[in-house]
Amino acid sequence: MKEQIENITKKIVNLKKYQHYISLRKKYKNYTMIPQSVFCDNLRLCNANMHLKGDVVECGTWKGGMIAAMAEIMGPNERNYYLFDSFEGLPKAEEIDGIAANEWQRNTLSPNYFDNCKTEMSFAESAMKMAGVLKPHIVKGWFSDTLPENRFTKNIAILRLDGDWYESIYLCMKYLFPCVIENGLIIIDDYYIWDGTSKAIHDYLSEIKTQSKIYTLSGGVAYIIKK
Repeated sequence: MKEQIENITKKIVNLKKYQHYISLRKKYKNYTMIPQSVFCDNLRLCNANMHLKGDVVECGTWKGGMIAAMAEIMGPNERNYYLFDSFEGLPKAEEIDGIAANEWQRNTLSPNYFDNCKTEMSFAESAMKMAGVLKPHIVKGWFSDTLPENRFTKNIAILRLDGDWYESIYLCMKYLFPCVIENGLIIIDDYYIWDGTSKAIHDYLSEIKTQSKIYTLSGGVAYIIKK
């Protein structure tokens, strides 16, 4: 009987959490293109790793809706938030990124094109303000220019990668993965969508011969727990 009550209580708590995640997706609907189920799974991972001490970093932030919601889960002013983006759209897809990526970039009339992910930085600023983050660190520029020096963050608790193409993701892993704390969380957007994303992750992890493994939530969100 006690076990049944505990299970029911756990289900109620989880339901309330999920309802909160959905409410955040609605709040930031104009600041994200991420589907609700994926958005909620990102927040679920954040909630499970709230105990981690360190910065939250997003590479490929677009209008900032995802990391703004993450900040509401993790505590808007209890840690530093770094948003890396060119705000000039995605770089040109290469052969290594796969046929689908190149076709997507050529199909400029598609409703899913989103102007090649180009946007104004002011949207990200607005989203973080909505989340209550007083001093977000928004780093504008191409990853090839901003990441090699990395004057910004050396103690990363959660790293979210949403760079889509091989070179972008590989650069993020090369320069930021070493800064992720032990047992830190790396969330990989589009791991199962873009060939370049998954290949960059595999190549980097193989090169450094890490024991870190890639896991997947039931909704398809891939992540790594750094070892």
